[in-house]
Amino acid sequence: MQMLINGEFIDKEDKQEIKNPFNGEVIDTVPIADWGDADKVIEVANNAKQSIQDMSAKEVSESLFNASLDLEEQSEYIANLIVSEVGKPYKQAIVEVNRSIETIRFAAEEAKRIYGETVPLDVAGSSNEKFYGFTKKIPIGVVGAITPFNFPVNLALHKIAPALAAKNTVIVKPSMDAPLSTLKIVEILNNHFPKGVINAITGYGSEVGDALVVSTDVDKISFTGSVATGLFIASRAGMKKITLELGGNDPLIVLEDADLEKATDAALSAFSCAGQVCIGVKRIILDNKIADKFIDLFINKTKQLKIGDPSDKTVDIGPVIDENAAIHISKSINNAIEDGAKLLLGGSYEGCLFEPTILDDVNMSMDLVANETFGPVAPIIRVDGVEEAISVANNTQYGLQAGVFTENINHALKCVEKIDSGAVLINKESTFRTDNMPFGGFKSSGMGKEGIKYAVEDMCKTKLIILNHI
Repeated sequence: MQMLINGEFIDKEDKQEIKNPFNGEVIDTVPIADWGDADKVIEVANNAKQSIQDMSAKEVSESLFNASLDLEEQSEYIANLIVSEVGKPYKQAIVEVNRSIETIRFAAEEAKRIYGETVPLDVAGSSNEKFYGFTKKIPIGVVGAITPFNFPVNLALHKIAPALAAKNTVIVKPSMDAPLSTLKIVEILNNHFPKGVINAITGYGSEVGDALVVSTDVDKISFTGSVATGLFIASRAGMKKITLELGGNDPLIVLEDADLEKATDAALSAFSCAGQVCIGVKRIILDNKIADKFIDLFINKTKQLKIGDPSDKTVDIGPVIDENAAIHISKSINNAIEDGAKLLLGGSYEGCLFEPTILDDVNMSMDLVANETFGPVAPIIRVDGVEEAISVANNTQYGLQAGVFTENINHALKCVEKIDSGAVLINKESTFRTDNMPFGGFKSSGMGKEGIKYAVEDMCKTKLIILNHI
């Protein structure tokens, strides 16, 4: 596939192969852009600002909605593209595409709801009663969207769609691990907007990504990825707005009064997308009183999951993104075992296929849970009571989402108040997300909120207008 700049497909001699992580086959190639290409696309996006700002809110809304119809028409093709480049099982890839259709439609609606407000200036004294003040939301300008591999369509659209709804131009830099489906989405949207409004550039973050981050002609960066890269972006971005959706180390707390059937079903989300989900269950915190019973149920249900070719519509777990990821996961597991964790299930891999793995007797000093392990691993930490469960849940640099299973309203409310994360879900796993809800964590999990309404607000500037009506 090629880059899309100013409505034209651009290729380069220097290319990177995109391989299927399941079988290693080359699917396609993409150009490797350089700093000069980044400067060009930034200029194009700035030159196109007026063309989208001249569109009415109705026109923007209709353009987004029509793009959603095109995505719906091509949903099977794009789902299979995700399967090929990410290794995500088809049953999960098609869910991502269907959610993405809805995400664009949320943005289409939000494009018609960008309101200012009146400001009662007379609160400062009667001498101001003849002044009329109101605010107007205006586009921020050029938005740089730097997107991840694990949800290459939906997470890209959580940046692109609200940016367009707010009448900004967009430059998308997809992950070089899985750029193809993101490029296809940009192509679809480009068909419904003026040239240069939506652009895509492929290249390495250290050059192309950094060019977007440091440029004074880019007004906002929206990034999803690692904490290390997020910190680097924050240090380089200067005065521009940034939204950082970073890592997660999300706990699933199961207390002694929980419904264990529902809780063990929820715990299976630790293996969704081969565990490569920022809001996936990364730590299972069990009350000792129900731990053994939970583990028996959980192991039995995990054994029923099918691992293999992600294009097989019956498969539950496909490969991780590459063999280096599998090696890293294996090292984390083996280190935990050496430090006293007990392997209950799995632990092995072949190529990029990693078995769903369950470990008991894990503690927070182990790297497996001290840091985010991006793989199909379910570490179990045993605790005595709700207070210790909360303490363990908070013992991390991350604070994205947390799930708690309990039938005790007092325990539920205590967890809601004391767990330091962007969302606390009662009787639901941390992996739950709808595309209209405010999404974003605390601490090292990032800054800012996604969710179309909230992203649109952050992709606008507020201008104050005062009229003296003497």
